[in-house]
Amino acid sequence: MVQNFNDTILKAIRNEQTTHTPLWFMRQAGRSQPEYREIKKKYSLFEITQQPELCAYVTQLPVEQYNTDAAILYKDIMSPLEGIGVDVEIKSGIGPVIDQPIQSLSDVEKLTPFNPHEAVPYVLDTIKILTTEKLNVPLIGFAGAPFTLASYMIEGGPSKNYNKTKGFMYKDPKAWNLLMTKLSDMTITYLRAQIDAGAKLIQLFDSWVGALNVQDYQAFIQPHMKRIVSEVKATHPVPIIMFGVGASHQMIEWQETGIDVVGLDWRTTIDEARNRGIVQTVQGNLDPAILLAPWDVIEERTRAILDQGLKSNQYIFNLGHGVFPEVQPATLKRVSQFVHDYSAHVKSTQQ
Repeated sequence: MVQNFNDTILKAIRNEQTTHTPLWFMRQAGRSQPEYREIKKKYSLFEITQQPELCAYVTQLPVEQYNTDAAILYKDIMSPLEGIGVDVEIKSGIGPVIDQPIQSLSDVEKLTPFNPHEAVPYVLDTIKILTTEKLNVPLIGFAGAPFTLASYMIEGGPSKNYNKTKGFMYKDPKAWNLLMTKLSDMTITYLRAQIDAGAKLIQLFDSWVGALNVQDYQAFIQPHMKRIVSEVKATHPVPIIMFGVGASHQMIEWQETGIDVVGLDWRTTIDEARNRGIVQTVQGNLDPAILLAPWDVIEERTRAILDQGLKSNQYIFNLGHGVFPEVQPATLKRVSQFVHDYSAHVKSTQQ
């Protein structure tokens, strides 16, 4: 492990006293960074992830530039799908595209078991490089949660309404349950391998599960999420964060899965989450669009979020979704500095 290791984010999750509020930014590596854009002129996303030294550089870059308290591995939630027999292409301006979407039980039955050491050895090699040679902060490993992965596999790509996915779920519960089981198997194996390689915490991206109401989440999703969390933690007890977009109506169900951190998008305040019964660590939740506003607006909104988060040690500052290309790196650096300085001042007065 690199010397002078900053474990502030792990302390916050454990409800231990910290000198400042830890932060990281979703999609902190990539699209808004000039260095990354130069790399992307030569390589695709998948080509970057398949070169461990280059991928480690991309992952480490925002930690150095913004002084974040965690790194998140640069890769895509679709990265492991080829290992179960799904061909995925990331198309510019569109996102993940699958030419042969899942349509029936027989399609689900064809999905093969996942072996991370055969399917994605480069991901594990990247983690080892980062955690043994590069980083002085914890590395966040991650996986797409089963519903979100299934939505791409059934829709064939991004969707605005997830009608095909929900229709598949309603009309063929047997096929749906098998698909969730196979994706859960993959996720458990994948996360364990990332932790074995050196990841110190995990984020589950259930980005699009907000398309479901609470009743359907409880019936079709929650049992599988509980299994993922319990089976990973049984052998690899590291903190697990859950995040989705427009899914605040499910936050209590998320909490019941056994996760350690509830990630909020910008639609729900931290006070609202606490008032609704969230007792775990909360992560969030500045609207990324505010990063395009004048600094006085950014500072005002960031301070308001911090004032709510700082009512507890169990708080991690983040955006309510990912950094997008128009955001200036200098803005993210300034936000990071403000979060650290302001929270340190508040915490010093509270002691």
